[in-house]
Amino acid sequence: MIGPDARPTDPGAWLLDRIDAREQALTCQIEQTQAEIDMLTARLGQLSEAIEHLRISRKTLISLAEEDPTPIQPAAPPPAVPEHPAYQQILTVFAEAGGSLRARDLARAMDLPLTQNDIQNVRAKLKRLVSRGILVETEPGLFTQPRP
Repeated sequence: MIGPDARPTDPGAWLLDRIDAREQALTCQIEQTQAEIDMLTARLGQLSEAIEHLRISRKTLISLAEEDPTPIQPAAPPPAVPEHPAYQQILTVFAEAGGSLRARDLARAMDLPLTQNDIQNVRAKLKRLVSRGILVETEPGLFTQPRP
């Protein structure tokens, strides 16, 4: 071979230069391929995680569908109010008052005479409504409607 200055070049050096160039090109390809492998490995990890989440979701849904649903407790029927009109009148007074009342206050609101006997009759009716869960005695002698 003849070099640019018209002198023959060393064929061994020319061959080594070609090998070095080929080695550099292959090294560059190796680095690019390794970068692609790293990117694909990361993507593979993301896809594997996503499919695992789907499998867990499926397993959870199937197990929930197979469970016996908890029986729903029916709402307790409202307490039965005695049919006597005096009880209806008592509840009407409580609804209008919106707070706690004593037997004497209730007798006054119902326009009853404030005798000991009439107040005791009202108190007995109040206690009966408490025993049925319609009223609550918050302290001795003080009655109110329960809060929902």
